[in-house]
Amino acid sequence: MATLIAAGGHKHVVIMGAGPAGLTAAYELLKHDVPVTVVEKDARQVGGLARTVEHHGYRFDIGGHRFFSKNEEVESLWTEILGDEMLNRGRLSRIYYRGRFFRYPIQAFDALWNLGPVEAVRCLGSYTRARLTPIKNPRTLEEWVRNQFGWRLYSIFFKTYTEKVWGISTRELSADWAAQRIKSLDLWTVIRTALLPRRKPRKRGEIVTTLIDRFRYPRLGPGQMWERVAEITAGKGHPVLLGLAVARVEHSAGAVTSVVTAGSSGEERHQGTDFISSIPIRELVARLDPPAPEHVRKAADSLGYRDFISVALMIDRASVFPDNWIYIHDPTVRVGRIQNFKNWSPDMVPDHAKTCLGLEYFCFEGDGLWAAPDADLIDLAKKELAQLGICQASEVFDGVVVRQQKAYPVYDDAYQVNVGVVRDYLARELPNLHLAGRNGMHKYNNQDHSMMTALLVARRIATGSVLDPWKVNADAVYHEDVKVGERDLTGRQVPERIPANV
Repeated sequence: MATLIAAGGHKHVVIMGAGPAGLTAAYELLKHDVPVTVVEKDARQVGGLARTVEHHGYRFDIGGHRFFSKNEEVESLWTEILGDEMLNRGRLSRIYYRGRFFRYPIQAFDALWNLGPVEAVRCLGSYTRARLTPIKNPRTLEEWVRNQFGWRLYSIFFKTYTEKVWGISTRELSADWAAQRIKSLDLWTVIRTALLPRRKPRKRGEIVTTLIDRFRYPRLGPGQMWERVAEITAGKGHPVLLGLAVARVEHSAGAVTSVVTAGSSGEERHQGTDFISSIPIRELVARLDPPAPEHVRKAADSLGYRDFISVALMIDRASVFPDNWIYIHDPTVRVGRIQNFKNWSPDMVPDHAKTCLGLEYFCFEGDGLWAAPDADLIDLAKKELAQLGICQASEVFDGVVVRQQKAYPVYDDAYQVNVGVVRDYLARELPNLHLAGRNGMHKYNNQDHSMMTALLVARRIATGSVLDPWKVNADAVYHEDVKVGERDLTGRQVPERIPANV
């Protein structure tokens, strides 16, 4: 068993996970001359959910990763790391519904024109009725979106996709999620945005994130960012240790003392003074040695996740559709979203006469879709492309499947209590164990939010900063004050089931 020991009297930080949060923390700590050990269970690459997979020269994301932040420090950090390798890209994303494409974010005249005069009149009438007679105190996502857009537009543009992503009926989902996720947007906002000349925002915080029409993107995909950070840390003598899964987090006398990993060479013990976890809370608590109290383990085990399958297909055609991605609102197919990686960056494909599409399927680990053989999933994706009229199955000459566990932390009606139980236990009993990032904090957030939480955790360790990473909001902006009842509203929300007893 190999042993890594912190130098006497000096800080040494062990970081679990080499995704955006873990690597950002390592990058910041090394700026402060604090040595780090980063362990990552993936044996081949860094980046976590933001990694870029390569197959026969074709590169693709696990989902699409736009680089845009209201936090200028995060934007500057991206530039610092990749410089001219960061491309400035125009956004085109549309909704596919009944054989037609609709611009997204929704453009009122485009949507109404594509729906045809009869359906357009019905939608406008439905919207008018919703505004004149809104549902008071909407409890469900269905009721909230109906109030903002009307019943018919809700049915067309929100219901099918939301239920595909989360596997839950919109009649069971909390209105709170819709109010946060589609904040600042209703049909009148969409019409006004289309009609009035755009005023350049005075500051980034004025931007309605849903309406962003440009973003940055690494030339070789999001993984290029994190591969570069790993190169920088290695150049400073601290390479990421790949292929090492966290087996135990050992603690005694009120502090974590070491992380034990399991890999091809057996177990290794990594000792340190401080520890950062970006792995799922459920996994972290399960690996505490000695075990956490039963009520803490129960709270962690109750946290849920939504899993994700990406089927990348290589198409023998130079141009398939012009979008970066399209949302599939057709209930007759299982695919939820299709990425066109060549339109994110031309260098994502080795041959510009070809195209690489990523078909995204949302599922729960262990269900029929997750357990299907790769060949069956590739066949399904090919058939659905043909059914949607995007290309013929015969044009597909290659394909590969990537399964991503715990892609989306899920908020149910008890998640806030459960996360709170774990947080309180760690803060009280293991104060040198810090949480950061999407799964590390059980926050469905964007990459910039994960990075900002990691920066604050790293600065707390290196400099004694008292800024609380849990007060970073969904826009990666720090808020000193958090209102009562908003303890866990600092990350981007995901659908929450409505309480059954209300």
